Amino acid sequence: METTKQVEVVGRIRSDLEGLMGSRMRLKANMGRSKILEREGVLEQTHPSLFVLKIDEKRGRTARVSYSYVDILTGTVELTHPETGEGLFPWLN
Repeated sequence: METTKQVEVVGRIRSDLEGLMGSRMRLKANMGRSKILEREGVLEQTHPSLFVLKIDEKRGRTARVSYSYVDILTGTVELTHPETGEGLFPWLN
């Protein structure tokens, strides 16, 4: 029963992100061993089990990073609005 609810939540996260395609957002990712990555970028693609962000790097370079929707569900990845700092998934808390 619990698995069904998690699948529904992951589906909602995915559909919310599909609606934000091309939007700027701030990424905060827990990389383990007390290493936290904080960057800003644009949502570039969504796939059935993951999404891709085009991240701004130093000196005008860009990088692409991908995370699963489950990373958002578990809190490993947080996505917020770049100007306001508000979470993109307030219903998740």
